[in-house]
This record gives sequence, C-alpha cells and structure tokens, in this order.
Amino acid sequence: MQRNTMVPAWAGALAGLVSGGVALGVAQLVAGVVGPTTFPVVAVGDATVDLTPAPVKDFAIRAFGENDKAVLLGGVLVVLAAVAALIGLLSRRRPAVGHLGFVLFGVIGVLAVVTRPDAGALDVVPTVVGVAAGAWALGLLLRRAQGAPHPATAPAIAAPRHAAPGGADPRVPAAAPAGAGASGVPRQDGAAEGQEGGGGPEGEAGAGVSRGGGGAVERPAVMRAGGQVPAFDRRRLLTGVAGGVVVAGAGAVLGQQLGGRRAVDAARGGVTLPRAATPARPVPAGADLRIGGLSPFVTPNKDFYRVDTALVVPQVDPADWTLRIHGMVDRPVELTFADLLKLPLTEADVTLTCVSNEVGGPYVGNARWLGARMSDVLRRAGLRADADMLLSTSADGFTCGTPVDVVMDGRDALFAVAMNGEVLPVDHGFPVRQVVPGLYGYVSATKWVVDIKVTRFDRDQAYWTPRGWSAMGPIKTQSRIDVPKQGGSLKAGPATIAGVAWAQHTGVDAVEVRVDRGQWREARLAEVPGPDTWRQWAIDWAATPGGHTIEVRATDASGRTQTEQPAPPAPDGASGWHSVTVQVA
Repeated sequence: MQRNTMVPAWAGALAGLVSGGVALGVAQLVAGVVGPTTFPVVAVGDATVDLTPAPVKDFAIRAFGENDKAVLLGGVLVVLAAVAALIGLLSRRRPAVGHLGFVLFGVIGVLAVVTRPDAGALDVVPTVVGVAAGAWALGLLLRRAQGAPHPATAPAIAAPRHAAPGGADPRVPAAAPAGAGASGVPRQDGAAEGQEGGGGPEGEAGAGVSRGGGGAVERPAVMRAGGQVPAFDRRRLLTGVAGGVVVAGAGAVLGQQLGGRRAVDAARGGVTLPRAATPARPVPAGADLRIGGLSPFVTPNKDFYRVDTALVVPQVDPADWTLRIHGMVDRPVELTFADLLKLPLTEADVTLTCVSNEVGGPYVGNARWLGARMSDVLRRAGLRADADMLLSTSADGFTCGTPVDVVMDGRDALFAVAMNGEVLPVDHGFPVRQVVPGLYGYVSATKWVVDIKVTRFDRDQAYWTPRGWSAMGPIKTQSRIDVPKQGGSLKAGPATIAGVAWAQHTGVDAVEVRVDRGQWREARLAEVPGPDTWRQWAIDWAATPGGHTIEVRATDASGRTQTEQPAPPAPDGASGWHSVTVQVA
C-alpha cells in the first residue's frame, strides 16, 4: 500500500481539523431533522454536566453565570478540534489511524446520545452520519495533498561488463545508432553517452558503453529500484480544504435553522394562552356575506399575508425572550414572556395592511389578536412628555418607528401573543409582535419584537425612513373588487359584484360601484364589530354581453372619499380606484 510520506505535518493537521468540521457540520444538519438534542456536541455537553461534581458546577455558575453552558460547549468544541488535528497528523503515514480516530469519536458521541432521557434509535443517526462524512473527508483531503507521483532517484542496477564472444550478450539491447542515447532516441542535450546525470566509468546514472576489448558494447538501460513517490500538492489540498469549510459551514447553519425551528415549534406547542381580561365583541352575524370568491371576514392564519425583511424567519424561544423598554422613560422596564402573559390581556379584531400593497393588492388581512395593551406596558416605564416615537427592534435587527400618540390614544394597540385563537405563528412574529390599528405595518407591526426605545422622530430613524419612505404611516382608505376577478368571463344576466374596503380606526361608511363610467351606485355593507377591521360589500348587477370595466370607491366614517388620483405605494401608500375588466357572453 502506498504511504503518504510526502504530506507535511501542518497539512495533515489542517486536513484533520477540516474533516472534523465536516463531521460536525453534517451531524448538525442531520440533527436539525432528527432533533436538536441529538447533535453529538450537545449530547456530550449534557453528559458532561450530568457527570460533573456539584462543587465544580457551583464554581462554573459563580465564574461564568448565564454563560456557563456556552463556555462548556466551547470547551468541548476546542477539545474536538485538537483531537481532529492530531488524527490528521497521525494519518499522514497510516490512513487507518484516521478511520480509527473517527470511529472512537463516533462511539463517544453515540454513548452520550443514547444515555440521554427518552433517547430513541434514530437519535444516533446524526453522530453516525457525521463520523462517516468526516472519515471520508479526511481520506479525500490526504489524497489531494499527496498529489501526482513523480519519478524518484534510486540506485541503478549495474549492467554486465562483458559481451559474449563472437557477438552481443543476449541480455544487452542492440546498439543505438550514432548520435542516439541508450534508448535509441537522438539526444537533445549534447551530452556524451555514458555521462548522463554525471555518470562515471561504470555509467551508474545512465546507460553506459563498455569501451574495453574489441569495441563499444551497449549496456542495458538502468533499472530503478525506488519506483514512483508521491509529491505534496499544496494547491489541491487548499482547494479541498476550502470545499470542506463550505460544507461544514453550510451544514452547521442549515442544521441550526432546522433545529431551531423544531425547538421553537415545540416551545410554541407548549404555550397555554390565558383567557382575555377584555374579550373582543362577538363578530356580528352579518359580518360575512358568504359570497363565493369574496375574502372572508376573518383571514385564516395560513392565508394571512407575510411581508418582512427576514430572509430567514427568526426562531425565538419564549423562554429566552425579553422585551426591553428604555430611552426617554422614567423607569426602564424589562419583561419576560411569562411576565407578559400575567398581564391583563385584550382581544381585538384588527385588519393589517402593508404599505407596499398596490391598489387592489393582496397584502391586507383581518384577524382576531390577543395581547397586552402597549399603552399599559409603556405607562409602567413612565414616558416623558416630549417623547413622540417608539423605535421598536425585531430579533433579526429590523426597526420601525411608531408615533407615541397613536399608541396611547386608547385604541387596541397590542403586544400580541395569539392570532385567531391560537398561539402566534412563527412566521407572524412568535412569541410577540406589535399590532397597531390604523398604521401601515412598516411603522407599527414589528414581528419578533424584543426592544423598544422611547425617543423622538428628530433623533432616530427606523429601517425604511432613510430608504425614502414616510416616517409616519397612516393607512389610506381603500377598497378592492374580489368578485368578479380581473379578466373574468361571465354569463349575461344577474350577477354579483363584491369586495372589501378598509379605513382602519376610522371605519368604512359607504362603498360605491360603477360600470363603464356610468352612475355610481351604493353597495350594501356587511356588519362589523368595530372601526378597526375591513368591511365586506356587495351589489347586484344585470350583466349584458360585451366587455365591461367595473370601478369601486369607499368613503370613511369621517366623510372622506378615497381619491381617484393614482399614486404608487412609495412613500406613504398607494391610492386610486380599483377597477377590473370582464367579458360577458
């Protein structure tokens, strides 16, 4: 078997270190599917905690406080890295050492996993798959480092000194033509025969010629004893190392995301919602007109629009969540999730709208929310009189600025923990999000909210303001045609035109419809529980053959009718009348 004698020590250690990273990255990825507690590093850490004497645990808590577990896991990773580098170092000459080392890694990891409470057969899969990936990666990196073989310099086997009488020795090849070397190929370097490589009288370094006796006799080509020895290939090793780092990093990141989602989903499932101290009014019987194709009064959670800046949905464990309120306050406040659930909770029906919603667009939805009133929590902190902005921050770093006066004017602005009777979905801000009626989401509806700085608009800017959007975001009165759909085909005769309209915290007072720029006709309105939700509307229409354009406009409870003048969403929300064209046959 060929040995990796040409791989330097540093290269072997690097290959071992990267292979260990690949093993952990792949194990993390698989653990994200099987379960986060099956990740071998976590399992080893847990086992270490269980086996550590109480005095040592007490010392760790005193020395590191809340960071004791992070320090422990960091220590485990450092030890694993050192051992992996040692395995790579020893594997340069004996590849079997690498396989044995990873097997020992696997045995320790499997023992740590199976000794955990409620361990199952599948829990060992991340460790086994990770070990296999690491061993494979180590072999691959060492082979790449070994590179391509090259000829070795080795002692020559001397040719016979005498030719047979009367002719050439049968073991000696025929003499080469004049001007040719021992191989019979014309020489290109001008060196004399028998002097290749500095050969002496016996021609040890090349094919020689015997000059004794009756003339020159060609000797056989030199036989090399050393064969071919592999040469170290730095470039191939480093490119392989780069690939290994990418695999290790990608596996770790994806595994953490998957594992975090599983852990948060489990934590979400364990939340028990308290009863509302202030329940919402029952939804009126006539709130939903139950017309096919018309948006329902309550938008199901699975259908509720999602618009945010999070490329990866934050996975926030409610056990770790805190809300910090600071800035222009008399008494900074910090609440845990348990603290929030102990507060009197309010239930409210509120329609949310995204500022990026085009006229007639889908980024609007209505839900029943449960949460603590933002005004009650803020009063605990004691807002200063000159504060006019709440700069809220999400767990992923997004910020939005909400006017203080809107939150404190008595409307149902909530730190919401539930949506439509269930714990807040992760995609919609679990464990806590803001809900503020009457404002576009970019200035009010922070998901995964963890921090609120009480400040002023002339001192701080939120995420979207320097990007050209208005600092204030009151929702504009809007209406939308849901039935019939744009480009739809209808049969001539009785038909229904229906849709929704909204003017959050003001309320919709009237909706009018016209066909082919004819007379405006007032639609019938569905009932609503309050001014903070959208309102369904419908009107009967005697459809005649041909193409038709249908338009709609709404008037809010203050008497303002939405403008016909179209405007794009930026900088403060779209405007204009929604219209659809249909064909009637």
